[in-house]
Amino acid sequence: MMAEELIDTRLLEELTEQSQDLNSDAVRITREALAEYAQAEPEPRRHRWRRGSVLAGAAGGAVLLGAARAAAAGPSDDLMALQTAASIENLAVTVYTTAAGLPFIKGGNATVAAFIAKTTTQHTAHAQAFNAAATQAGGKAQTAANPKYAAVVQQLLPSIKTPADVVKLAITLEDVAAETYTANVAQVSTPALRKLFGSVAPVEAQHRATLLAVQALLAGGAPQLIAIPTDAAKLPSAAGSVGFPDSFYPTKNASPISEGAVK
Repeated sequence: MMAEELIDTRLLEELTEQSQDLNSDAVRITREALAEYAQAEPEPRRHRWRRGSVLAGAAGGAVLLGAARAAAAGPSDDLMALQTAASIENLAVTVYTTAAGLPFIKGGNATVAAFIAKTTTQHTAHAQAFNAAATQAGGKAQTAANPKYAAVVQQLLPSIKTPADVVKLAITLEDVAAETYTANVAQVSTPALRKLFGSVAPVEAQHRATLLAVQALLAGGAPQLIAIPTDAAKLPSAAGSVGFPDSFYPTKNASPISEGAVK
């Protein structure tokens, strides 16, 4: 049986629908954040942070640990963080677009292809949001891919031969995005930007969770157990945690704010 046939499409369809719902919420919050950011002047923005208001949620732990750094952040740090985020999204769009054209994806499982198409659309929207905030801050939009990870992708592309290879690469990119935006919540200087990064980070984290589930199916060859309802007695002990290996999202692999900034 070919690797792509081991994917339970019911699970992937369910996770894709959940991802779309989460992204819809994120889009609404992102629009609110951009509107708030456009209306605020730089100096009052910093004053508002010094008066308080800590964003909770997906990046809550990072905010609490990094409050002092965020208080000291300024417009230049904000701009670099936004441009670096856009560079990560640009690379994700390139990778997913390339993956969609690979013969074993294009001519394989239709549900996997649909997931890739939907995720590409979401990453495109995220890049547009980060660039919109960057231009509102008086900077340039970042249209290039993240230089560090673009080099990694370029090196790996010739060795990608199976759906499992695509999934592994995509997991790496989604994890970098989620970790970077989680860290950014504690590094930018305004409530609006913290809301922006805090709204996008969970979407990338869910992309990763979905891909981790698919990776486990490809490796384990037991998709019949991934269904709603399922035979709980036969599920492996890791079934409930494979997509969510961390109690709190880590930030050790977060990109520095200057990594993808416009030079």
